[in-house]
Amino acid sequence: MNFLKGTKLYSILTGTCPVCHEESMYKESNPYILNRVFDMHEHCSNCGTKYKIEPSFFFGAMYVSYAVGIAFAVAAFVIAYFFLGGGLMTSFWVIIGTLVVFMPLIIRLSRNIWINFFLHYKPSAGKN
Repeated sequence: MNFLKGTKLYSILTGTCPVCHEESMYKESNPYILNRVFDMHEHCSNCGTKYKIEPSFFFGAMYVSYAVGIAFAVAAFVIAYFFLGGGLMTSFWVIIGTLVVFMPLIIRLSRNIWINFFLHYKPSAGKN
C-alpha cells in the first residue's frame, strides 16, 4: 500500500497520521479489541500533530459513520439479494449482521475520514 503514501486514501485506509503518514493514530491497531476501539494517541510522535484538535472533535465523525454504514448496508443488500438470491427478510438479517460485525471498522474508518477533512499531508513533516 506504500504506492498510495502521500494521499488521503493512504491515511484513511491505514489509520496513520494524516500529516506525516508515519505513525498509527491508534494505541491499539486491532479495532476488534472493543474496549480500546476509541483509544488514540494525543500527538504524533513523528511530527507532533495533535489529533484531538478541540474537545469533542470526533463527534463530527458520527455523520461520516452514518454514510459509511449506509455504504456497507447497501453492499450487503446487493450481495445477499442479487448475487446470493436471498429474499428481503434474508437480506435484512444479512444487513444487520454486516453492520454488527463491521461496526469497529466503521468507527475507525469514520474517524480517519473525519480527521483527513481538516489535516493535510506534508512530505517534510517530522524531518529535521
